[in-house]
Amino acid sequence: MTTDPINVLTHSSIRIADQYIIYVDPFRVDRAVNDADIILITHDHFDHFSVEDIAKVVKEDTILVVPEKMKKQASAIRIPNGNLLTVAQKDAIEVHGLRIETVPAYNLVKPFHPRKAGWVGYILYLDAGKVYIAGDTDLTDENQNVTCDIALVPIGGTFTMNAKKAAELINSIRPKVAIPVHYGSVIGSKSDEEEFLANVDDGIKVEIKMQKL
Repeated sequence: MTTDPINVLTHSSIRIADQYIIYVDPFRVDRAVNDADIILITHDHFDHFSVEDIAKVVKEDTILVVPEKMKKQASAIRIPNGNLLTVAQKDAIEVHGLRIETVPAYNLVKPFHPRKAGWVGYILYLDAGKVYIAGDTDLTDENQNVTCDIALVPIGGTFTMNAKKAAELINSIRPKVAIPVHYGSVIGSKSDEEEFLANVDDGIKVEIKMQKL
């Protein structure tokens, strides 16, 4: 299994070049490329829903997918009528024939991502495999039941699970490859990456995809 199509640009900004060009939570994009076939947004915090950065990747036929409660906010993005799709926390849609499922993403105790907000992670059925992008979440019953080939999980702590909890999630769901995100710029540091590496079971491959800390 290859993770070559997947890149973490910075923080939780992810670009996937598989059968389509997919961005998840584009943030601090260096330059306008306007190549996105699909943009997926996990929630409305500034480091995940950046109108400025979406403008650098959106093109005239881009499909934008957001949680249901973000429909009004997403109307600020210039896309054709019908190209804005909303999703619930346990949902499944098809975009260009690509199956996309959602998984609830929330904090258990911390107030930053309450479950009632309706924020999500995504599971993508790609040629590269079944890819889980957790979004901003703690270790929850729902994400411990995910099955996937590749998992991208937040490790920076404070607003999400920390590196040890992220490793616990990976050791529970046992993807073939784990990729850490959500550290190194807005929150978290290189030491979180090292702690994550140290705590993931030996049988699971960890790949560092972060391009810019």
